[in-house]
Amino acid sequence: MPTTITVCDTCKRENWDPATDPKTDGEKLAEMVEQAASGTEGVTVRRHSCLMGCDHGCNIAIQAEGKLNYVLGRFEPDQSSAEGIVGYAALHAQSDSGQVPYRTWPQAIKGHFVARLPVLPPASEPE
Repeated sequence: MPTTITVCDTCKRENWDPATDPKTDGEKLAEMVEQAASGTEGVTVRRHSCLMGCDHGCNIAIQAEGKLNYVLGRFEPDQSSAEGIVGYAALHAQSDSGQVPYRTWPQAIKGHFVARLPVLPPASEPE
């Protein structure tokens, strides 16, 4: 099962000005994450409008079925952030539980974690 990076494409950092920049910060970050993830085994990227973390923009989620899921924020829309996000997602994909040892985290994602969500229990079969 792949790990999916969900990038909020509507995130706008405090200094974003639509008059001078037609793309939101989230759109810029999404483009860079998509490029960085191209060819990365076990990692997919999708965009979603509004992850409801406006105070933490730019926001992303790292998700996979049967694993811990994470919400991260406060990213700059830059190449370093995109590469760190993809690097962490690749480690998440390789992990059985979704838990990645801190010593292996890319520097670019340290300090950006907002929430860790537990694994959802399997859906029960109808009786």
